[in-house]
Amino acid sequence: MKVLLVDDEKELVTTLAERLNLRGVETQWATSAEDALVRLQTEYFDIAVLDVKMPKMDGLHLKRQMQERCPTMKFIFVTGHGSSRDFASGASEVGSDYYLVKPLKIDELIAKIKEALQR
Repeated sequence: MKVLLVDDEKELVTTLAERLNLRGVETQWATSAEDALVRLQTEYFDIAVLDVKMPKMDGLHLKRQMQERCPTMKFIFVTGHGSSRDFASGASEVGSDYYLVKPLKIDELIAKIKEALQR
């Protein structure tokens, strides 16, 4: 499996990528929606883990653009803004199983990635 992490918090996304790679999950990362879309021009990913709130383009809008290019790609959303309104918005679009609140537990993220890819 090949994972793309997208989060505007560089320290978080690089640390998550490193931890996933150490556990045998091939992972790349981007710190903006624009960078993620550029990566899709040359690389294939099975799943993307997207931050909901990012500057310029939020994760839900990014998902729609990525899905146009890669219709079989799966998605998991994460947010540091775990309000009930954010959860309702994200869950209605992607399903609550694939909407996680920061701080992320690496084992929970890996389990959700595997679960999403099996569907």
